[in-house]
Amino acid sequence: MGGLSAASSHYCHTHKTFLFCNYTLLGAATSCVFLTLSLRLLPSPCGLLLIALHALTAVAAASACATTPASTPRWHAAHMASTVLGAIFQGAVALLALTRAPDFLAELRSYVREEDGEVILKMVGSLGLAIFCLEWVALALAFALRYHAHIESGDPARRSSKVGGEEELKNWPWSFQV
Repeated sequence: MGGLSAASSHYCHTHKTFLFCNYTLLGAATSCVFLTLSLRLLPSPCGLLLIALHALTAVAAASACATTPASTPRWHAAHMASTVLGAIFQGAVALLALTRAPDFLAELRSYVREEDGEVILKMVGSLGLAIFCLEWVALALAFALRYHAHIESGDPARRSSKVGGEEELKNWPWSFQV
């Protein structure tokens, strides 16, 4: 019984960490939206795409907070795929904003003074880098939660398939034996 409560306690901590990570993502993405809007780029197609990226990241984080790990596999797969793509694009935008701010600002066609625009763009890049890291942490936590829900779904054969028994470890190649 102690092992079951320890597993459920670990699951509870993982779920709370997942929620905290997604709420932090939501705050960072909405901050990026407002910082990007302060650059006054709405006439620019590239600026609109940048705002849309941050808005979609915020929507994905909010939807992750509202779902349970026992949601449908199709929704979970779609959410994981969209989060991976969002993380990749956030990382690329952060890299551009931090390393090539003047060129990136010229492409965005901002109406803000260049010095102020570079500072704002570097802030967006820094938040984008934080979002990139948080999205990968959230993905790992979502995977762990989904795996736990899959294992605990009821089939006794699934529960016994968990790695951890000493008999299973003895059959591994010599370099992996304990």
